[in-house]
Amino acid sequence: MIKESTLKIFTITITLFLTIFIISLVACILTHTNQHILLSSIASREIQFAIKLSLFTSFISTLMCIMVSIPASYALVRYNFFGKTMINTIVDLPLALPPLVAGVGLLLLFGTTSFGTWLADIGLTFVFTPLGIIIAQFTVNISFMLRIMRSTFEGISPRYEYVAQTLGCTPTQAFLRTTLPMSKNGLLAGGIITWSKGIGEFGAALMVAGATRMKTETLPISLYLNMSCGDLDLAMSAAIILIIISIISLYIFERRGDVVHLY
Repeated sequence: MIKESTLKIFTITITLFLTIFIISLVACILTHTNQHILLSSIASREIQFAIKLSLFTSFISTLMCIMVSIPASYALVRYNFFGKTMINTIVDLPLALPPLVAGVGLLLLFGTTSFGTWLADIGLTFVFTPLGIIIAQFTVNISFMLRIMRSTFEGISPRYEYVAQTLGCTPTQAFLRTTLPMSKNGLLAGGIITWSKGIGEFGAALMVAGATRMKTETLPISLYLNMSCGDLDLAMSAAIILIIISIISLYIFERRGDVVHLY
């Protein structure tokens, strides 16, 4: 009992210290500027542009992640095929890669290859454009969304689909009418947290789209640019907006993601 109590006190103390440390970081940002300056900075044309661009690009990239992750994760969970283990490893690679490395790869792919030239010829230019932000957010976040959806599908028994097929459904209809509706919590939780991570993406987006004011200026880019030139009010405004988005997203994720186990 004594050893149990000592372990309990030790682990809880470490947890409390970690909590205090994180709260201190957030508090320093939130208390760095007064409310009047904060509101006027948020209302500025530059921050408004950054908010709109961040919301637009993160929404599109999250939608892309959802559309790709549902069929891909379902295949990796339900079917056995040649090279499955290797494919699992490869699609998880963006989780381990630093975003800057992923950004360099994207820059080379779309800026130096014939494939990138062909896309530019048909009007899809990714380098130094908002499209580059979208593809950077997608690349960095797709593995995370795949993890969530794989975990979700693993927790749903395939027997529901078998029963649906015995009642006359095709495999596709069985999936759409049983497994997909049952995965709504994981899908919502994954979509919310992926959207939040997309808004906060910096490294890969910087490499592909650059940091041009009022063109490729998302909230993280705005934070970087304004800190670089000493405009702390605008920088803190971008930081506070990102903090608020993160807190709301994590709250929804915890509420909806109770059945999701990433690892």
